[in-house]
Amino acid sequence: MSKEAVAVRPASTMLLLRDGAEGMEVFMVVRHHQIDFASGALVFPGGSVDADDHRIAGDPTLYGDSAGLDAAALAFRIGAVRETFEECGILLARTKGSNALVSAARADEVAAAHRAALNKGERSFSEILTTEGMVPALDLLVPFAHWITPVGMPKRFDTHFYLAVAPADQVGAHDGTESVDSIWVSPNAAVEGAKTGKFKLVFATERNLIKLGKQNSAAASLDAARRDRVVTVCPEIIRSETSRQLRIPADAGYDGSLFDMGAG
Repeated sequence: MSKEAVAVRPASTMLLLRDGAEGMEVFMVVRHHQIDFASGALVFPGGSVDADDHRIAGDPTLYGDSAGLDAAALAFRIGAVRETFEECGILLARTKGSNALVSAARADEVAAAHRAALNKGERSFSEILTTEGMVPALDLLVPFAHWITPVGMPKRFDTHFYLAVAPADQVGAHDGTESVDSIWVSPNAAVEGAKTGKFKLVFATERNLIKLGKQNSAAASLDAARRDRVVTVCPEIIRSETSRQLRIPADAGYDGSLFDMGAG
């Protein structure tokens, strides 16, 4: 199979925000070292959009208000909510007919009843929503970024990044399978930690942390994301005999267009 023939998988990533004592923090997990993509890296919760996400997107009784979004856009958002619940137990959902998010106690009940089975593929998110009489709170997600893995990589993802404020009473915890640790951390501290070797960051995660770190509160981050146009980033790999660089669109909001990635 040629490098160009690798299928691009739709994926969603969630940047959960809260305001801590020393400023804004984002929830991140450490990928298991045996995972074949970004193993051992500090990442935002997320993963591939699956068939059940599309099933939910096709049934308004399962997602509530579409806010004018088409089925594909809904599936990306549903995938982000589902992956967030799978990977960190935080449930951005409402009981049908209610304007309030489910409480931490209710989220814990749902997680205890369904999260392990969902992670094992033994239960679908649509089944959980139906059983528990809930709809995902898709209106709380604000588009932040859109990255597509460079051509030529062995695995490629078409990933939409979303911002959302974490419910104040839901703390979050890694799943112990795909992710082996979790942390609330300021974006700038995560970037600095990567420089010292404390954390491992892939390029897209690092650039999005730097972009996020320009704001000092969750509300300011959401406001900026609502104002800014999301520019699709598909990095171009430029290799020479001695170096490797990535080129991205200059207007994507990442403080540059050409980034040195070290020896080629």
